[in-house]
Amino acid sequence: MKLFLGLMLLFSSNALASGSDASFLDLTNSPVGYISLIIFAAAYTLVMLEEQLHLRKSKPVLLAAGLIWLLIGFTYSSSGDIEVAKSAIEHNLLEYAELMLFLLVAMTYISAMEERRLFDGLKAWILGKGYDLRQLFWITGILSFFISPIADNLTTALLMCTVVMKIGADNPRFINLACVNIVVAANAGGAFSPFGDITTLMVWQAGIVSFAEFGSLFVPSVVNYLVPAFIMSMFVPKEQPNVVQEFVEIKRGAKRIVVLFLLTIVTAVGFHGLVHFPPVIGMMMGLAYLQFFGFYLRKTLPRSLARKRAKAQAKQDEAALKRLGSVVPFDVFRRVSHAEWDTLLFFYGVVMCVGGLSLIGYLSLVSNVMYLQWDPIWANTIVGLLSAVVDNIPVMFAVLTMQPDMSLGNWLLVTLTAGVGGSLLSLGSAAGVALMGQARGMYTFFGHLKWAPVILLGYIASIFTHLFINSAAF
Repeated sequence: MKLFLGLMLLFSSNALASGSDASFLDLTNSPVGYISLIIFAAAYTLVMLEEQLHLRKSKPVLLAAGLIWLLIGFTYSSSGDIEVAKSAIEHNLLEYAELMLFLLVAMTYISAMEERRLFDGLKAWILGKGYDLRQLFWITGILSFFISPIADNLTTALLMCTVVMKIGADNPRFINLACVNIVVAANAGGAFSPFGDITTLMVWQAGIVSFAEFGSLFVPSVVNYLVPAFIMSMFVPKEQPNVVQEFVEIKRGAKRIVVLFLLTIVTAVGFHGLVHFPPVIGMMMGLAYLQFFGFYLRKTLPRSLARKRAKAQAKQDEAALKRLGSVVPFDVFRRVSHAEWDTLLFFYGVVMCVGGLSLIGYLSLVSNVMYLQWDPIWANTIVGLLSAVVDNIPVMFAVLTMQPDMSLGNWLLVTLTAGVGGSLLSLGSAAGVALMGQARGMYTFFGHLKWAPVILLGYIASIFTHLFINSAAF
């Protein structure tokens, strides 16, 4: 219970004390405060037991958010200060809306790439090269590291896990090692890009670290991945896997969708850097790029099918003719519906729960201890360790809304630790949780835990690397 109390104290968001200190109610030692902590602790317990209960993580936090704000609403209403609570809830809703729309566009693009079979084509290309298990261990890890800054760490991990499952279907030990490697690589790769993880996105959107400054974390992220990967690779045999090669035809427009996604990223960065608008405005503009391209694909589909059908008939390619008969027109709104809505709703629940706990008054308690009594470097290191136990989203949201007075180097440090700290346990990141479901029975909590000391070495090495090469930022 003490552990939970400590964690709940950390999960505090934007207290709207600014400009309204006279109306701010300190409820930290009141029944409302204690009940709210218990509600959030119970909800988060259910979140951590998602795999065992098969209960989607969004459900308990959505309920908890409603109950916490109901308690706050009654309390502030009875004191005559309901406008303070209304301002707080509106502020948190705005925070969520910006991030949700941003993530929705990114998820839609990734879903569109999947529908065009871009990732299936990449998978088939890897499998067709005839690499041995150790080479494939390194290839899937390196690709995870470099794809996750663009495609996000969860999507990247799932893609690479599919590859290793096909390669090592008869080798559970290889699958476990390769999945640990993929989780570490995807989380490390996501740490130096605003598009690689929700935590880095939050830091960027808050305007604390610029897009270009995230590049300072590239070398520490590389170290975070390479240290455990090198040690683990020594335990992967150099033997050829039994793989059945398959032909994958990438659908028309796949590469152009990648170009449009990169253009969308440039647009978002431009809105943020040139006119100082929220990046989400640029992302929503980028969604229009995809919508217009989807319109073009639908309008030109009959002509494209006729041309391909003529070629297949000339070659008497029955397989190609069969594939052409099952082509479905591209629909951008179907891609929107395939976004990770459970993740988006979970994020809403977290933001609102944390915002409620902040308004109750727990923000100052934790902020005073961690960032006034402790050295910020130690505090930010512990934030990373906490993110291995609980989701890094509420942890980073708490730090951001505490707004501790830190140097750029320390903000980069907490971005790094919150991003890669989740690799220490399989439950510490969305990538790890997803792979436990995808490689059920072969990649497990204890299978990952076995390599935790090695991953911890990479975690410590990345922190020292950042302190050394970015010392001027402290």
